[in-house]
Amino acid sequence: MVGPHSRKPKSSGLQGSAATRRTALGLMLGAPLLAACSGVQQTLSQFTSPSSPSQPEAPAGPQQQPQAIGNGQVKVGLILPLSAAGNAGLAGQSMKNAAELALAEFQNPNIQLLIKDDGGSPQGASQGAQQAIGEGAEIILGPLFAQSVPAVAQVARGRGISVIAFSTDSSVAGRGVYLLSFLPESDINRIVEYSASIGKRSFAALVPDNAYGNVVEAAFKQVAGRKGRVVAFEKYGADRATPARTVAQSLAQADALLLADDGDSVVATADALTAAGANLRNIQLLGTGLWDNPRVFSSQALQGGLFAAPDPSGFRAFAGRYRSKYGSEPVRTATLAYDAVALVAALARTQGAQRFQQETLTNPSGFAGIDGLFRFRADGTNERGLAVMKVASGGTQAVAGSPKSFGA
Repeated sequence: MVGPHSRKPKSSGLQGSAATRRTALGLMLGAPLLAACSGVQQTLSQFTSPSSPSQPEAPAGPQQQPQAIGNGQVKVGLILPLSAAGNAGLAGQSMKNAAELALAEFQNPNIQLLIKDDGGSPQGASQGAQQAIGEGAEIILGPLFAQSVPAVAQVARGRGISVIAFSTDSSVAGRGVYLLSFLPESDINRIVEYSASIGKRSFAALVPDNAYGNVVEAAFKQVAGRKGRVVAFEKYGADRATPARTVAQSLAQADALLLADDGDSVVATADALTAAGANLRNIQLLGTGLWDNPRVFSSQALQGGLFAAPDPSGFRAFAGRYRSKYGSEPVRTATLAYDAVALVAALARTQGAQRFQQETLTNPSGFAGIDGLFRFRADGTNERGLAVMKVASGGTQAVAGSPKSFGA
């Protein structure tokens, strides 16, 4: 449930709309938090264009007709790939359901959702944005695909309208375009900073040679260089053995090793390191939210590894309510749509004419959502308050909880 997060702001940050921002602080949509869930972070390639040859897919469905949900005075566009092929269409429908659930659970929301099906294409996203804005939308939520975000941004910027998109590709964020998604950078910053806090200073890393790995590399080298030093960094493609040998030979100089990949791949990478002579029990293994996977939990090589992820209790509670209403499991990205709708409903209730302006959306105190704290940066990326989890006994244990507030 989303509401502006309660933290006493610094006086210098409350010029102009101080009163309205203070009234928003602490607004939460109550729901019990239960237990853990898995698979939170999305790779940069998981939701690609439906025409991507690397993604097996079912045929695309018929274009869905625009739909308006709710009777509020504040109109909000929601652009999703409802008729896209394969997993993209399934994700779009699940996110639409989550948006409806948010409306139902928010008491008397003063918003109306204008739902547009982009079919998974930039052209469809642009058309959806034009339609929504033509119908009076004050803000756009979505799209999901990175390639569609610039098409929506071009339409929205011309009218001075903000966009809250769901892509995990930071390169599409920017002026007036904010990403409400699970960004690899947040995971890397959290896990490296935590490991430094427990005395780790020399870092090594072995990551995939793809778009996700490129983002991880930039974030890792920056934060590890600030907190200590990088003694080895390698990327792998189809051949893991060669870079694994290079990293294994350097581990005597390191006290923490980052393996940033999804469940199957990170297990294979750990096996390659072991085959190269690395004793992974002698080094602190670090990971990202992609480690939240049963394959990782069952790997003996990865026991004791630490990874950053949202506190999983929020999703478990949300998934239970979603199942009760729709009789199916939500996709993991469904919380993004829920939080986006709950956020705009909260801002519409409390922030008056400034509800969707940059100063409001980039409130440094942030907001509290299903997956914990988040806040938008001025550059359109986000920062999330993440927990640190430990792989143990076929599951996970929390070793550091999510922060209760953001630092300055």
